[in-house]
Amino acid sequence: MLLKKTEFHMDKTQRMQLKCLICVLGLLLLFLLFVGRIVNMRQNAQQKEEINEPVPVPNVELLSNVWIMEEYEDGILLFCDGEERRYSFSQVWKSGQKYSGELEEQSDSLWHPGESVREQLADVELTEGAVTAIRVKKDKMNGRVIGATEEYIELDGAGTYPLSEEYRGYRLYETLEMGTVRDLCFGYDFADFVVDEGKICGILFTREETMKYIRVLIKGPDYESTLHNRVVVSADTDFTVRFGDGPDRTEQFFQKGEELTIDGDCEWFASGRIQIVPNALTGRILLKNVSRSQQTAGYRGSIELVSTESGIAVINEVLLEEYLYSVVPSEMPTSYPQEALKAQAICARTYAYGHMRRAGYPQYGAHVDDSTSYQVYNNIEEQASATKAVKETHGKLLYTARGELAGTYYYSTSCGVGSDAKVWKTKEAESIDYLHGKSINPNPDPGLGDLLCEEERFQEFIATRNYTDYEVSEPWYRWSYSVKKLDEEILTQKLQKRYQANEKLVLTLEKDAYVSKPVEELKAVTDLYIAKRGEGGYADELIIVTEEQTYKVISEHNIRSVLCDGASKVNRQDGSKVNCPSLLPSGFFILTAGKEGDNVVGYTLVGGGYGHGVGMSQNGARNMAFAGINAEDIITFFYEDCMLVDLYE
Repeated sequence: MLLKKTEFHMDKTQRMQLKCLICVLGLLLLFLLFVGRIVNMRQNAQQKEEINEPVPVPNVELLSNVWIMEEYEDGILLFCDGEERRYSFSQVWKSGQKYSGELEEQSDSLWHPGESVREQLADVELTEGAVTAIRVKKDKMNGRVIGATEEYIELDGAGTYPLSEEYRGYRLYETLEMGTVRDLCFGYDFADFVVDEGKICGILFTREETMKYIRVLIKGPDYESTLHNRVVVSADTDFTVRFGDGPDRTEQFFQKGEELTIDGDCEWFASGRIQIVPNALTGRILLKNVSRSQQTAGYRGSIELVSTESGIAVINEVLLEEYLYSVVPSEMPTSYPQEALKAQAICARTYAYGHMRRAGYPQYGAHVDDSTSYQVYNNIEEQASATKAVKETHGKLLYTARGELAGTYYYSTSCGVGSDAKVWKTKEAESIDYLHGKSINPNPDPGLGDLLCEEERFQEFIATRNYTDYEVSEPWYRWSYSVKKLDEEILTQKLQKRYQANEKLVLTLEKDAYVSKPVEELKAVTDLYIAKRGEGGYADELIIVTEEQTYKVISEHNIRSVLCDGASKVNRQDGSKVNCPSLLPSGFFILTAGKEGDNVVGYTLVGGGYGHGVGMSQNGARNMAFAGINAEDIITFFYEDCMLVDLYE
C-alpha cells in the first residue's frame, strides 16, 4: 500500500504565535541561566568568606613558678601572688589528647593526671581559664646562704647561682606567704632552692629556727671605708685558711703569730671566698690593718673574705652573745651601774637579732657592720662588767604586745622628755605604738609629748629645769649654741647636701606650695624660724627665708645638720664647751635669729638632750639604776607594753 505524505500547513497567525513562544522560552532560559549564575556567584563568595574567616584564638595564660598546694580529680589548688586559686583541668587534656601548647618544647617534664604534684613549684598553662599543661620543677638544692642580691644567691661550698627574673619565694611554715630574697637568713640553711635551666627560680622557706651566729661586716681603718684594699691577718692560736668550693675545697694550716697579707689578686679568691678559722674555740683572729681605739683588734669566731671589684669585704661570723661582749662596752660606759648595762645588753641583743632576720649587707652576706650605722662593735676591749651584763641577760629579747620584735632604739641623754619614731619620716614609724613622748622622771606625764608640740609650751619647758627629771644633773640635759656670723655659703652647702640625701625633705616655695627642686645659692637670709614641732617638742620643720627664695627643711636630723656651721662650740650646762663638727646635739631646742636691719646675721639655740630622743635614754637608764630600778623595769619604762622573751627557750 502506498502512503501519501501528509502536508502540514500553518497560516500566518500560527507562525507568529510559534515565533513568540520560542522567544518567550529563550528569554525564560536566559533568565534561568542568569539567576543560576548569580546564585553560583553568591555560593562561591560565601565559601570564600568561610575560608578566609579567622579561626578564634583561645585565651592562653602562663603562670610561672607558682606553688601547687593540692591536686584533685578535676583540678588543682595554687598559691599565686599571695592568694589561693583553684583551676579545673581542661576537657581536651582530660580526654588524653596530645598537648600542643606553649610548653610543648618541655614535654619531658610535663605532668599528667595520675602523678602526684602537690607541694611542688611549677609552671602552669591555662587555656580559657582551664589547665592545659603543668611543668613541675623538681630540681632542688639546699645550702648555707652566704650572699645574695636580686641577681644571684651564693651558697657556702656550692658557689654562686644566678637568680631568675621570674623567681618566686614561698614561706611554707606556719602561714603560707610570699617571700623574697631579702627574707633569706644569712649564715643558715633554712631554705631550699629550686633550680631550672641553671637559674634559681624558686626559694622555699622551710623553717624558722633560733639563730645563734651574727655576721658583721668589718669596716676599714677608722671606719672610713666599707671595703679593704688588702687584709693583714694573724691569730693568737694556730689557724686554718680554707678556700675553694665543692670537691676543690682546700685547707692550709698556719702557726700562731704567723702573718698573712691578702689582696684582691690573691689566687685563693679564684674559686670563691676565703675563710680564716682559729684552731681553738677561744682563739681570736687579729686584723693588723684595722685600726680601732684598742689598737689591733682581735675577733672571736671566724673571718670570711670576699673579693669585689672595689675591694675586699671582711665578714666576722661570731656567736651573738660573744658579739654583745664587744658591743655593750662600745655603746655604754662600763662604769655605769649593772642594771643599766643589762638594759643596754637587752636593747643591743634585740636590735642585732632584728637585723639577723633582715640583713643590712645581703650582697656580702653580712647582717650589720661594726660602725655607728648599726652598733659599734669591738672598738673598745671587752670589759668584765659588760660581759657579766650580757651573761645575766642571756638570750633576752624584747617583744611588743603584738608578738613582734621591738625596735629597741636608744640614745645618750634626754632633755626630760622623749619622742616617738616619727622623727625619721619612715612608713614603718607610723605603726610603732610603744614609743611615746612622755616625761622621763619617777612620775611620767604621758600627755607631755603632745603639749610640747606647741611652740610657746616648748619654749617654757626648755627654758626651765625640772628637778625630778632623772637626768637633770647630766651635762647634756641643757645646752646652748650660738652662731655669731651666719655664712650663707656654708648654709647653701648644707642645704644642697641634705637635698641630695633626700630631695623630699628639702623643699622650695613656689607660688603657694612647697616643691622639691635643686637648691640655688642662698643670698641674704631675711628670716629663720621653727615652723613645726614633733611629739616631745623636737624641731620638725625649719623655714629659711632669703631675698629670692624660701626653703623648708624637714626632719630633726636635717635641721640639726643645716644649723650646725661646723665651727661654733656647744656650751653644756656644766660650763664645758664641746666641738660640734657636723650635727647639733639634738633637735630639742628653740631658735632665736639675730638681725641687723632686715637680714639675719646670726642665731642662738637653747636646747637640751643628746641624740634623737627615741627609745631608751642611756643616761636616763643610768640614773634609774642608781635609784634602785632593775633592768626589766628600766626597759619597760621606755618601751611601753613590751615584754621580755628568752631567745633560746
